Amino acid sequence: MNSYIKGIIVDMARDHIVVDNQGIGYLIYVSNPYQFTKGKETLVYVYQQVKEDGILLFGFLSKEEKDLFLKLIMVKGIGCKTAIGILATGDVNAIIQAIESKNIVYLKKIPGIGPKAAQQIILDLQGKFNGVISEMILTSVEFDEAIEVLIALGYKRQEVDKVMNTLSQEHLDTNGYVKKALNLLVKG
Repeated sequence: MNSYIKGIIVDMARDHIVVDNQGIGYLIYVSNPYQFTKGKETLVYVYQQVKEDGILLFGFLSKEEKDLFLKLIMVKGIGCKTAIGILATGDVNAIIQAIESKNIVYLKKIPGIGPKAAQQIILDLQGKFNGVISEMILTSVEFDEAIEVLIALGYKRQEVDKVMNTLSQEHLDTNGYVKKALNLLVKG
């Protein structure tokens, strides 16, 4: 089982990246390929799924993202493709906060997650994060609101996600996120 692959990102598509490691191109399914930079050497944490019809790699930028993915695939009815889709809809801390606070409404907004699946995720995972929740959760609501504001202003989701990923370590209010994101969008 592989823990990570370090190599150069040589190709990107809607749902995957290709990482060249010593002349071998690894196709890795990711939640958001636009958080990676084409042509840059990157360490990608991976999970290898072995099925009778093939072997798939799922990739993550951080150990926390991979850990959440591993917890999600342990939930009854949640497979790898669904788990990667869940990660594509929000940041790790926001998803954990939704689970810990039994926020079924947030989880139901995720494509492919209905009320039954949302309840199962909460039932199976609530209390299993051992203090993983960080200060960033406090600003996750503002972060999400800023994303919605930028989309309402007419920016494409991909552009917004790319810019907001660069701001994910900052602790700002909604207006602060929007102002910084607009500056980056105008420059970019």
